[in-house]
Formats: sequence, structure tokens, C-alpha cells
Amino acid sequence: MKRSYLIALIFVIAFQATGLGAEKASLTAGATAEAAEVKPDEQLDIFKNALLNDPNDQIRTKAAAVMLSGENPEARKFLLDILQPKQVKNNAARMAVCMALIQTTSSTESLKNKDDFIQPLLALFDTDVDAEAQLAAEATSIFEYEKIGPSLGGIATDPAKPVKTRLNAIRALKLRPDMMATVQIIRLVDDSDKQISTASEEALRSLSIPVGRDRQTREQIINELIRKGKNEFLRDWLIRREALIRDLRSETDFWRTSYLTALGRIYGALTDDAAKTAFLEEHLRSPKAEVRLWALERAYEWRVAPGTRLPEKLGPVLVSLISDRDRTVRLKIAAVLPVMGEVNSAQLLLAQLEAEQDEDVATELFGALGDACYVAFLPNSTTKIPVETREQTLEWAAKFLDDPAPTRVRKGAEVMRKLLGQDGLTAAESERYLALLAEKYKEGLDNSSDGTVRGELLNAMASLCAPQSVHKTQARKQFGALFEAALSDKTDFVREVAVDGLIYIDKPAALKLLRKDYVNDPSMILRKKLIALADEVGGKEDLVWLSEKIGANAEGEPAWQAMVKILKDLKDADPAAWKQWVDKLTADDSKLTSEQQIAFLKTAETGGVGEYRSEIRKKLAELYYATSQFDSAADYFDMQYEAARTAEDRESVLPKLLDACLRGSKQDRLAELVGNYLSKSDLDLNSAIRQSINDYLNQPPVGSDPYVVLKVLEGIRVPQGRPKWHQWLNGWKARLAKNKELDKLRQPGN
Repeated sequence: MKRSYLIALIFVIAFQATGLGAEKASLTAGATAEAAEVKPDEQLDIFKNALLNDPNDQIRTKAAAVMLSGENPEARKFLLDILQPKQVKNNAARMAVCMALIQTTSSTESLKNKDDFIQPLLALFDTDVDAEAQLAAEATSIFEYEKIGPSLGGIATDPAKPVKTRLNAIRALKLRPDMMATVQIIRLVDDSDKQISTASEEALRSLSIPVGRDRQTREQIINELIRKGKNEFLRDWLIRREALIRDLRSETDFWRTSYLTALGRIYGALTDDAAKTAFLEEHLRSPKAEVRLWALERAYEWRVAPGTRLPEKLGPVLVSLISDRDRTVRLKIAAVLPVMGEVNSAQLLLAQLEAEQDEDVATELFGALGDACYVAFLPNSTTKIPVETREQTLEWAAKFLDDPAPTRVRKGAEVMRKLLGQDGLTAAESERYLALLAEKYKEGLDNSSDGTVRGELLNAMASLCAPQSVHKTQARKQFGALFEAALSDKTDFVREVAVDGLIYIDKPAALKLLRKDYVNDPSMILRKKLIALADEVGGKEDLVWLSEKIGANAEGEPAWQAMVKILKDLKDADPAAWKQWVDKLTADDSKLTSEQQIAFLKTAETGGVGEYRSEIRKKLAELYYATSQFDSAADYFDMQYEAARTAEDRESVLPKLLDACLRGSKQDRLAELVGNYLSKSDLDLNSAIRQSINDYLNQPPVGSDPYVVLKVLEGIRVPQGRPKWHQWLNGWKARLAKNKELDKLRQPGN
């Protein structure tokens, strides 16, 4: 296994040296076999060269790590020599060795004979390169304190040593979670050298250890630490480190937020598009990932604003983020690229997808690649990409479809759906990919896979059967039987998209099949699809099950609208059946609301004739009255009144007509009816007119003004010899006057 890693690293370094990039190296079986023939001495020479000369810090560190973990004594000697500044003048190589040593603390294999590195690392405390000295100090943490503590303390307290060397020793002591290392730092506060004393105080403060005001206080602090013991010290040390980390994170978050807020204010104040473009371009190239993400978000907002397009100048900068070193940036650019259709990103997306090691990022990049290809091959697209890119994208879709991970399967199906729906593929090519979708779906049935995945696969298949799909004929032949079989699936989503597929293939046939067993399916979504289908292609045979839906919360109204459409067609095709349904739907036990019945009867009135129209109008009059639409009720009662053939019929309608006029705004018609009656006779006690007016004035409806009615009645021209009328009129006037006085007395303050 170790030899395989050596071989791999040889190729990584070789690729890096030729400018292809370590992250893009691909170790094929043939290359591995060839590498196995490399002799050990040649391998060591490659690693030495990489450590000494490679411009990439990561490659140098990997080379040092391989030599550290190997058995070759010559490699170990070479590393020890590297750590000697007088022998090798190469700070970068020394720092890489230090990094490799630091990384051994997280390795499952222990470093053999690591004590060989104690003195070379301590010698590096004399270096003039601060970063090198810091890494050397961190590297000493690989040794137990009992082994290296005395040496660190000796260097830190030796006045003969250069100050910089002693300061680096204090730095190393500060990194040790050891009680005696802390004790050593406390004692150094009293050192005669001011720089040493100050550095020690700062080290203690960074560890949240009290400095003490004098030597005696510091001795008390030391005694208290020793009294607590190593275990309690270590516990306190961990608590302090966690608190420090929280503080640092909080401070970092504060300054990050402040900086990004300031950027937002500056950007928001820019009104010129050229200035905004230059500002975003600058910050999209920022070395800080947070700033690049901020600028990327602003570019996205610019693009999605109504009626806007991104400046062409930003396109190349955005595309460069596809291979950004930061995972979060790569994820973000993959998420926003689909809305930036004017940015030609397909080629770089494909290249990064082939190199990407992070599975989540690769999935998002693949989705963006699918969108980029889809946009490029739209009929009016100005973005042009090679046909081969689409072919490679479809091959990637096949790989994703074959992946065991559900998210990748869904993404593969989604991209395949988009690209197979377009023109440009031969019948054989489209047939192959359609078959892959069908096989993957059937494979899921065999393995009892996640219902959501089956649904997504079936949804892609259904979309490819839609009218706008170029290969719909092939897709319908390939998937029709699968849609029908999927109706028995226990997962709602699967049944729902199966219905879509069947509808795309043949709407009347789908309705005939579905109305048998699925009008009461557990899925409301499926039931609504079926109602919508009946609204589109339904007939007389659908009226019964649709009528049973009336009154349901979510299905009642669409079911009723579907019935109305079918009944309109039925009016001419089968008048008898139409009349039967009108009677049924407007009967006393109808589930229709009053408003629905009124709307339906108004439609029926248009086609009704003779006695049937009269019946419809009677129903409309009663419905309008029951829903307090008194003016409309008065109109329909008036129609009955005028159409009455006998005096008895007119007398039976008159009270309702009068009441509707009184309660609505039909006072002119009220005056006309009363005037006609009085022109023939006086107002008897049992007169329908007297009873209607009397009942109204006894209890006027809320919002009604009885004084308006009284004024209308007073204005009627009455023939001579109508004493009873005047008697009733005076009585009504007196009653209203009395009611008015009572209302005044009831008012506050009276």
C-alpha cells in the first residue's frame, strides 16, 4: 500500500512539473504499471528534487511526508540535512519538512526514530525567517514534553543565547498543553531581558493565565498550579483554549461582517454600470473566499433583476470561479450559473467535473453543465458549444444514472431529460439513453428503492413524452407500459407522475383508464390531475363521479367547473340528460353553494324554453332572495308576476315581490304595485300589500332605511275614497315617529 502511494505521488509530482496540476492528475492502470518499474534510487531522486525545487508548497510537503514514512535511511539523512541551515540554503524545503513532521500527529502510523529530529528543530530557532521558526516551534509538539521540555527551558532561560532564539523557545513552550511548560513561562516574566519578560507576559495572557503583579504573587500562582495537578491543569487548559477559539471566531465573524457590510454600502452607492462592473470584477478576484462569495452573490442579483443582463466583462471572471480553490465558491458558482445563460461555461464545467474530487461539488457542477448544454442548444441561443460537449455531458448523465447515490441518480435523470428533449440526436442515440432511463427505473423496482428516486426517474420519462419533446414518439413506446404499471405503486409521487405520462401519451385513453379506480386515490394531487383531465376531455360518463366531489374543500370547485364545461356541451348533444342534471344539481339536497347554483341556472336560463325556463326563473328568484340579493330577486319575482295566467297565481307571487322591493332598492316598482292596487280598491286588512309593508316597518332589515320607504308611500297618487289606505299610512307614520323618539332617549346623555 505504501509503495502504491509512492507511485501515485511520483505521477502527481510529474504532472505538477509539466503544468497539468496535481488535482487533475489521473493514474491509469497502464501508468501505474509503468511507475512500478521505477527503481528506489530514482524514486528518491524524484522526491528530493520535488522537495528542493517544486514551486508548489503542497507537493513539497507531500514529498517530505513520503520520505519520512519510508524505510530508506538515505531519505532520513537527506531530511535531517535539509534542517541544517548551514548545509542547505533552502528555507522552503525546511518549512515543508516541518509541515510534514507536524502532520504526523494526525497519522495512524507513528514516526519511527523521531527523536532524530529534536536537535535539528531546536537549531532552527536561530533562523532569521520568522515563518520557518514558527513551523519549527510547532513541529516540536510531536515530542513528549519530558523529552523536549528541558531543552526548550534551557534555551529560553539561557542569557547567552540570542534573544530571537529565546523568543522562539517561548513560542514553543506556549504551544505545549503541559503544566511545567506554563510554569517555565511564568518564571520567565522575571527575566532581566525586557523582550523576554514582555513576550512571557503576552504568552500567559494568550493562555488566560494570570501574570501576577510581582515575583511573590507569581510563585503563589505556580504553587496553585502544582497543587491542582496535571489532570486539572489540562482540563483548565482545554477550557481556556475553547474559550479563546470562541472569542477568535466571534471577533473574526464581527470583522468579516463589518467588512462585507462596508463593501455592500460602497457597491450600493454606485450608479454607473461600468463602475459596478469594475467593482465586482475586482472583488471576484479577491484572495478571500468570503469576498469572492459576496461579489458572486451581487452578480447573481444583478442577473436575476427584471430586464437585466450581465456585462460581458464579468463572464470570464465568473467562469474562472468554476475551478476556484475554495469548495464553497465552486458550489456557489455551480448553483448560480444556470441563470446566467449568457455566460459560456460548458467547456470549463466539463473540465472541472473531470478533475473534481468533492462529490457534492461534482454533482452541482454536473447540474450546471446540463443547464449550460440545454441553453446552448435552444433554437434561438447565441451561446455556441461543440456537439461533442453535449455528447460527453450525456455520457456523464449515464454515469450519474448508474451511481448508487440517490442524489446523483436524480441529477443524472434531470440532465438526461433536458438534453433528450431537444433536437440533434439520432434515433439510435436517443433510443439508447431512453432505454437507460427505463432500465434504471425497473432496477429500482427490483431493489425496492426509494420512492422519491423512482418518482424522479418516472418524472423525467413522462417529460420526454410531452408534446414539446423531440423524441416523444420513441419515449411513448418505451415508457407507456411502465406508466400504467406504476399506477399500483404505493408512493404517491410515483403514481402522480405516472398519470402525467399517460396523459401526455393519450388523454382520452388515460381518462378512461383512470376513472375506473383512481377518482378516490389517496393522493389529492392525483385526484386534481384527474379532475383537470375531465375538464379538458371529459364527457357525460364523468358527471357522476365529478358530482360526488362537489363540496370537498380542495376538489369541489375544480370538479364543478369541469361539470359546467361538460354540461354546456351536453345541452345541445343530449337535452334530456342536461335537464335531468340541472334539476339534480339545483334540488334542495344539492351540494352546490347558492352562488354556484345561481351561476349554473343563469346559464341554463339561456337554453331553457317554455315551462322549463319558468321553473328555472322561480329557482333563481328564491336563490337571490335567500342570499339577500333583493334587487335581482325582485326582478325574477316580477317576471313570475307578469307571467302569471290567473289572479290567484299573481296573488301568490305578490308578497315575495313586494318584500324584495322593500328590502332592496326597487322603490319605484313598489310604488307602481301599490298604486295599481289602490286604483282598483282600498287596502283591506288581509291585503298582501298591507301585510308586506306592515311586516317590513315592524322590523326593518339592518342597513335599510324605512323612512325612504315611507316617503315613497306618501308620494303615491291615490284615488278618492280610500280611507283605509290613509288610516294605515298614518299609523305607519306614527309608529316610525314614536320609534324615532325612543331612539333619541336611548342615546348616551339622555
